[in-house]
Amino acid sequence: MDSQLLLEHRLRNNLQQTALLVVLAALMGYLAWVVGGEPFLWGTLVGVVALFLANPVGSPRLVLGLYGARPISPADAPRLYAILDELARRGGLERLPRLYWLPTPVMSAFTTGHRSDAAIALSDGILRRLSLRELAGVLAHETSHVVNGDLRVMAFADTVSRITSLLGLLGQVLLLVSIPMLVLGLASPPFGAILALLFGPSLSALAQLALSRNREYEADRMAAELSGDPVGLACALERLESYQGRLWEQLLLPGRRLPDPSLLRTHPPTADRVRRLLELVSRSPWPDDGRRRGDAPIHPIPGAGNRGPRWHLSGLWY
Repeated sequence: MDSQLLLEHRLRNNLQQTALLVVLAALMGYLAWVVGGEPFLWGTLVGVVALFLANPVGSPRLVLGLYGARPISPADAPRLYAILDELARRGGLERLPRLYWLPTPVMSAFTTGHRSDAAIALSDGILRRLSLRELAGVLAHETSHVVNGDLRVMAFADTVSRITSLLGLLGQVLLLVSIPMLVLGLASPPFGAILALLFGPSLSALAQLALSRNREYEADRMAAELSGDPVGLACALERLESYQGRLWEQLLLPGRRLPDPSLLRTHPPTADRVRRLLELVSRSPWPDDGRRRGDAPIHPIPGAGNRGPRWHLSGLWY
């Protein structure tokens, strides 16, 4: 891999993360100052710092319980755990994340928890359709989120964004109450403050989405560094993209619906992620799809066999 390009991507991602966090904090601080003045500003900042130090990340067991996830033991999937153990060692994790199986045919994977108590959930669909090499890329990506502390960063950004929205709503209410004074000329309208109250929450939400995309780019970069195989993750992303969308959309609407605006996405476009990963490869030709070694999709849950999860009338899979 190109080590110089890896370093450049890392520096760029870290600078973007710092800038976006500063923007989030500045928006929240300005709105707090508009609503309650300097004492309220300092009180809000102290409260947010206290929340960050308290590590407001939900318990992985609670989150996984909502999805009906089941734990995967090392005996169920020794190859996956062997890969995960090596990735955790390279990433400097003191505790190995636990693997969970999601009973859904949708191809998805996510990480929850925090560095000392993390869990990686893999859906039945992703386990059945991806090769071992591609799964290694997915595991490297999810492990990178744990190593980078992205779960805590995004929880902090979400907290700041919610507080900013509440401050904006409170400020708008106070502005409505003061309309009679403005009409009678007893007070001059603070146009800067009005604009901040109206657009501050929206700008904060956009900054949070941009931060999420930034963390995905950095997780891809570190996944390539941890695994030493950016192609595996690139192949996995391409395969995930090919399976997205409903069956009737693929049959009746080959072009499918227009993509969401890039500013409103939590994840970057797949094409951009694949391009960045392939830039790290020393050789230029696009390689195989990850199955040249004879790897086949695996079924790590005992008794699952070839039968996938079944849908229940409640809307849950089991």
